[in-house]
Amino acid sequence: MLATFDKSICGDLQQASSREWLETNSLGGFASSTIVGMNTRRYHGLLTAATKPPVGRELLLSKLEETLVVNGKRTDLSTNQYEGAVHPHGYLSLRSFRLDPWPVFTFEAEGVIVEKSVFLAHDSNTVLVAYELIKHAHESIELEVRPLIAFRDYHATTHSNGAIRREFTAEDGLATISPYPGLPPLHIAHNAASLDPEGFWYRNFRYDVERERGLDFNEDLYNPFVLTFSLGSENPRAIVIASLDRIEVEQFEPIRKAELDRRVRVLASAPSNDPLVVLLTSAAEKYIARRGDGFTLMAGYPWFADWGRDTMIALPGLTLYNGKADVARGILRTFAAVVDKGMLPNRFPDDGEAPEYNTVVATLWYIEAIRRYVERTGDIEFAQELYPTLVNIIEAHICGTRYNIHMLDNGLLEAGAPGVQLTWMDAKVGDRVITPRSTKPVEIQALWYNALLIVAEFARRFGDNPKFLQYQKFASMLKWTFTRTFWNERENCLYDVVNGVADPSIRPNQIFAVSLHHSMLNAKQARAVLDTVTNHLLTPLGLRTLSPKDPKYCGSYSGDSEHRDSVYHQGTVWPWLMGPYIRALIKVNCASAEIRSKARKLLVPFEAHLLEAGIGHISEILDGDAPHKPQGCFAQAWSVGELLRTLCEDIYQIGKADQSIGTGAA
Repeated sequence: MLATFDKSICGDLQQASSREWLETNSLGGFASSTIVGMNTRRYHGLLTAATKPPVGRELLLSKLEETLVVNGKRTDLSTNQYEGAVHPHGYLSLRSFRLDPWPVFTFEAEGVIVEKSVFLAHDSNTVLVAYELIKHAHESIELEVRPLIAFRDYHATTHSNGAIRREFTAEDGLATISPYPGLPPLHIAHNAASLDPEGFWYRNFRYDVERERGLDFNEDLYNPFVLTFSLGSENPRAIVIASLDRIEVEQFEPIRKAELDRRVRVLASAPSNDPLVVLLTSAAEKYIARRGDGFTLMAGYPWFADWGRDTMIALPGLTLYNGKADVARGILRTFAAVVDKGMLPNRFPDDGEAPEYNTVVATLWYIEAIRRYVERTGDIEFAQELYPTLVNIIEAHICGTRYNIHMLDNGLLEAGAPGVQLTWMDAKVGDRVITPRSTKPVEIQALWYNALLIVAEFARRFGDNPKFLQYQKFASMLKWTFTRTFWNERENCLYDVVNGVADPSIRPNQIFAVSLHHSMLNAKQARAVLDTVTNHLLTPLGLRTLSPKDPKYCGSYSGDSEHRDSVYHQGTVWPWLMGPYIRALIKVNCASAEIRSKARKLLVPFEAHLLEAGIGHISEILDGDAPHKPQGCFAQAWSVGELLRTLCEDIYQIGKADQSIGTGAA
């Protein structure tokens, strides 16, 4: 059991509706809702299918409306938010919710206990829902289930219309719905006693999270039919399987068993018995998805697809400590195939268009991901396979590529073009760049230095002495220039950007100059940077993106999408930055057992966070001000990946000799 909530949480709609569960299928498809089944986002639904894995995502089945009928007395198990009203109040009958290992809802009404389980099948756009009769003392028990369909792009909402095709085909144990041309039919297998046509629109569902974001927050859903199940000792289980494939209801138990066995193996792959490591290991595999014949990583749920930058940062933690080195190798090989002009794409659009190469950081993180892969696996042959690609990348950055990315005569890497954001702080409102960091951002110099020395070392190992000497020379020149250009004597830390004038904003980007494998700073400078970041930016759940002492700081991420974008990197807390922070902390203190134990204690607040927003996951961002309310995506790949990596690599030093520290758990 990964998490559990009793009636004290489930019966409190405000608390329950802020906790969200997530199921994924390795294709980019997913299911998600709150622990009471009340959809609060347009992204919530029981089956969002990836029709062009890992993208082309269509929300087909939004939810199931359920009514338990005991000796003629009806109890609704569903909960919905409408304008000015919650109806029905199924959450009042919800005794508990748990992840075991998938969502399980336990309802109690009229002396009857029913457990509802929801899970997605691996490698299939299929959701399986079962209602199990756990306790009863009645002769007449029925369950009515009404599928509510959306059939639309997962970023959109559905509204009642006359274009919907109301007809469906029904045969024994299977109904097929095809309401709109251009979308795949949905097959719903079941073991219901009867299927009766309904043909009703349920109107004006309200999604409060979307309303807070200033987006369309109302939706209408269509109910094509009602399934009625007769439950009792002879027939204790009601089953609904919704899929893009024709699956017979008899396949439920074999699929359930196979999926349970697979998830047991996932948990068994955890490299430590630290509960936080186990939970993050369970979360990690949910971001792995197929792209073509290879693999990729989904940046976050519920709305991100795969991003080059996020993938390369998250990859070590999500794949290298849980027995998925083959997945890491596949991802690195997949991205090598799309390197263009020495750059990795930042984003693969949802509709299958050409990749977008608007990033300077993805490519440099790619080189660091390869270094970590080789360090962890010893697979130097794979590095040799990718070596020509790495040389191509370095040469393109030296000579110049897109967006004015090029190395200056002094070794610094310059990057920037009007209206284009190339660093991870990439927010824009219209044509207005919120955090203009063109020319020479601090973390780009740190990543560039790290990349030069990594590829130089590969050149040495592969007998390419000219490249080894050349890249070593450039790295030495860069180090000399960097320490004289970026050191902020007044604040005893690094400038954030140098662009004619130096930007003294205290941001977390300087921590990479300490945390990366190859650092340009001496021990005194590294400690000073760490102290500055600790004093200005550290929170219990990550690093702020801007010092609260800065006039531009905003501690609340709220309002419509325009306002949120304008404060996205102006003080928000990013959990993924805790990974490089802890790595820097441990490096500066010589990786002593005492400091590693202290670092583990810094992660204790995440144990509570795993039960507060996306259950079992780490949020994308949080408010800069306490109590640091979770915001953005409730499940973010690099948040999970960097925490898992730092636990395994930095704190427990898995694969290294000294692992003699406690978990620091509360």
